[in-house]
Amino acid sequence: MSVKPVVLRLGKVAYANEAWKNLAKIANVVTIPESTTREQFLEALKDPQNEVSKTQIITRTFASVKQTGRFDEEIAKSLPSSVVAVCHLGAGYDQIDTKFFSERKIQVTNVPELVNNATADTHVYLLLGALRNFEYGNRTLLAGKWPSAGAAGGAPVGNDPEGKVVGVLGLGGIGRTVVERLKPFGFAKFIYHNRRRLSPELENGCEYVSFDELLAQSDIISVNIPLNGNTRHILNRTAFEKMKDGVVIVNTARGAVIDESALIEALKSGKVRSAGLDVFEDEPHVPQELLDMPQVLGLPHMGTNTFETIKHMEEFIVENVEALIKSGKGLTIVPELQGEPWIEQAKPLV
Repeated sequence: MSVKPVVLRLGKVAYANEAWKNLAKIANVVTIPESTTREQFLEALKDPQNEVSKTQIITRTFASVKQTGRFDEEIAKSLPSSVVAVCHLGAGYDQIDTKFFSERKIQVTNVPELVNNATADTHVYLLLGALRNFEYGNRTLLAGKWPSAGAAGGAPVGNDPEGKVVGVLGLGGIGRTVVERLKPFGFAKFIYHNRRRLSPELENGCEYVSFDELLAQSDIISVNIPLNGNTRHILNRTAFEKMKDGVVIVNTARGAVIDESALIEALKSGKVRSAGLDVFEDEPHVPQELLDMPQVLGLPHMGTNTFETIKHMEEFIVENVEALIKSGKGLTIVPELQGEPWIEQAKPLV
């Protein structure tokens, strides 16, 4: 009888228990206690008596960072030689330093595409809410100051989409879905900036511009880029200075692509009129000064917080594991590892 591959599952399963139950037919699924510390995790990886040290595939959630810390160089070097892949539950995988796992010839997969709809819906909510100054009115209403504060609860008059240029920073899967949802509202124009221009069919009517042109032309800047060494603080003081006065910023990507202190300054000066934010630089810690601003419509990272999306994501990570077991290769290798010869040559685990 062949030995089942060992899959280490880090983090809770909310809705895909049936999928994991089925996976257990072909894999030995092991877990670690929620109370585990990073030090204990590293010790378990090196302990030949611990089943964790026999791991071949690791699945991890965003929240599992509480047990293990970042998947950084130390973790990569500590993993047993049996590990062939790390499967991350989410589109963004900035908690994983992929360079060090690539050096160990360990595949890294994520869950792209499935998050597009829920994230884009959240983005549109934040964009329209920031454009219309809805947070002002909401705060006044909750404080019992309407109608004493004036018409619309004393909120500044907002704007319609009419005549407005939306600058999409990152026209990937989520960015394109955002644009599709915004088109019916009547915005004047959509421009975008990526590292490289897309094919016309993927542009879908959006105009490619340089980064500086996007900053200068946009009435609304829609942020949809991953967080990495090149994008951290891409929207900084210098970038804000190049923007139109009264620009609206919307971010459902990662908080640290924006220099939060620079954003606060820009909001205080009026350079940025309003912002819709689902993500923050040092989550869950958000500067009180930012929270106190009525021109900021904020959410506690709720972009994919729907039953359907979470279930689909959890089930898809199991599909990635099954593919690794049966073919040796994950279904959705992260972009920087795609095409690596050692991945193409990977063998099934059974």
